[in-house]
Amino acid sequence: MAGHSKFKNIMHRKGAQDKKRANAFNKIAREITVATKLGSPDPNTNPRLRAAIINGRAINMPNDRIDRAIKAGTPAGNDGKIYEDVRYEGFGPGGIAIIVEGLTDNRNRTAAELRTIFTKQGGTMGETGSVNFMFTRCGIITYPLAAGTADKVFEIAVEAGAQNVESFDDGHEIFTAPDDFAAVREALEKALGAAESSKLTWRAQTPIMPADFDTVQKLTNLLDALDDHDDVQDVVTNAEDESAWPADWVEKLSA
Repeated sequence: MAGHSKFKNIMHRKGAQDKKRANAFNKIAREITVATKLGSPDPNTNPRLRAAIINGRAINMPNDRIDRAIKAGTPAGNDGKIYEDVRYEGFGPGGIAIIVEGLTDNRNRTAAELRTIFTKQGGTMGETGSVNFMFTRCGIITYPLAAGTADKVFEIAVEAGAQNVESFDDGHEIFTAPDDFAAVREALEKALGAAESSKLTWRAQTPIMPADFDTVQKLTNLLDALDDHDDVQDVVTNAEDESAWPADWVEKLSA
């Protein structure tokens, strides 16, 4: 499977950073509210809520914003909407496979709006199952370099039940089977402290190198548009990560 993917990070350097930060806060706030509704307002007994809070703190989400999101999900809260998890699949420019996951209170509206985004940005939204066979469902838990050496983190993670660990210059990525995700995360928290981030996501089995910079630029525009949608929580592609790109592509996108 693909290695350390920074492709999404590169693509999302575009645009006003304040807007991106606010968008990220809104997405995590919705996940916190939904997690609270489905479980408990206590993160110690609600693994989904605990993961959402960890992800919020990883991007410096204010504590009062986290508290408001939890309150909104309680019976006494002000969020009366019923959200459901949704997944959409499709292809971007150059045949790059894309999986979009979200939380919505209106499945039909979200599907129509995302289909429009795909079409306007040179992509095609397909049926469920049209691309997910190119990916593996997994849990990804990340830790900073300060958590320990590659050997130490690998040993602890494997003992906790992880499938694999990959260490890089900026940290460690620990991969789990979906069913083992919560148990592995809890074991790692006891041994290494709170994770930098953790989530269930999709990982490309065979990454594809975009044909040229024009394709990368068009794909960037599509993924940015999808990520900006309020109902979208995560966007994953099978595009090769930036470490394999020609240097001028990275320079142009980073400019």
